[in-house]
Amino acid sequence: MAGHIQDRWFKTETGPDGESRRVKSDRHGTGLRYRARYIGPDGSETSKSFPDKQKRLAEQWLNETAADMARGQYVDPRAGRITFRQFAEKWVATHTTEINSREAAERRLRLHAYPHIGNRPMPSFQPGHIRTWLGALEQRGLAASHRRIIFGTISAAFSAAVDDGLITKNPCRARSVQVPKPEKVRVTPWTPTQVLAVRAALPEHLRTAVDPAAGCGLRQGEVFGLSEEELDYEGEWIHVGHQLKRIRGKYVFALPKGGKTRSVPLPRSVAAALVAHSKLHPPVRITLPWRTPEGPPVTKSLLFTGAGGSFVRVSYFNDFMWKPALALAGVIPPAEEGERFVASPHDGMHALRHFYASVLLDAGESIRALSQYLGHADPGFTLRTYTHLMPSSESRTRKAVDGLFGGPGEHDHGPETAQ
Repeated sequence: MAGHIQDRWFKTETGPDGESRRVKSDRHGTGLRYRARYIGPDGSETSKSFPDKQKRLAEQWLNETAADMARGQYVDPRAGRITFRQFAEKWVATHTTEINSREAAERRLRLHAYPHIGNRPMPSFQPGHIRTWLGALEQRGLAASHRRIIFGTISAAFSAAVDDGLITKNPCRARSVQVPKPEKVRVTPWTPTQVLAVRAALPEHLRTAVDPAAGCGLRQGEVFGLSEEELDYEGEWIHVGHQLKRIRGKYVFALPKGGKTRSVPLPRSVAAALVAHSKLHPPVRITLPWRTPEGPPVTKSLLFTGAGGSFVRVSYFNDFMWKPALALAGVIPPAEEGERFVASPHDGMHALRHFYASVLLDAGESIRALSQYLGHADPGFTLRTYTHLMPSSESRTRKAVDGLFGGPGEHDHGPETAQ
């Protein structure tokens, strides 16, 4: 039996003869008689009180606690007072060193978990509570891909609670809990006509922003963070070393997504467009914090700036420049008077990266090279996203034979003329 049991109705005293004897304490006959105590794995003492005539139950409780410790299934009784929100708020503040990932996780918890399961004590969770919560998310109309990301964050929090000894099992990993399946969204790249139409519909001082996105595969933050220092016109490379990011409503310079810097071939047509743009709109030196709003100041000579000579505020650009350009180009319908444009998540500036990928694959570029140019951490992700855009083996066969023997109509005598 771990620990010991104190009888609070009696105490031991030493009599005049030096002998020890049990005598009634001041508490005799009042309150709970037995207090079972043990030292937990963290070195702190935990106790539980039992009434008169229940000493055997106290011993049983201590024995069960010792068995749980031996099996590695011990849960501190104090954990019963800790709610999911109390634990998750501490966990999310320390679970990653990447501030954007941390803030995204905090936002998912605050918007989609705390209102439903935030006040429930950690040890009380059962798989049924998770199933009910997932059903509520689906009823709210959240996309399966979004629900999957939210679910992953909540499951990670429960896994941390298991590691910390607050609970013995992660309720999200029960077989009866079905993880939302990601939607299979088939990328449909824009045509060159659409790209040029959207470019022409943008304000003049930002039209060239389309070129490094569609011609080099840069992300939106990388385009609006593009600086003179990253352009190697002579060597024909763009060295993507940072991006413009928004964190807690404030803008900073930071490493590209995933902390991956990369070099991307700079086509001569894109280089010429950037040179012409810089002559009309000289780069502006902008100073912003590095990585976090509290980070050290860093200065970059940005190629693309807002009308006021500052950096481009992406949220404003998306709502008041990009979407009107999409409407003018016929990509999305025009907005009704006084109404906002329809939601079109697949037609954001990211569509220009898909266009870039489709052009390279059509030209026969390898998946590994494309993955490197796009800044993907895993070439497998690139393959899964764009495999349907790769030329089929049948198409490659026809092109290879046509290239050797000439296309239809170029001769009258068949393949033997190649001799």
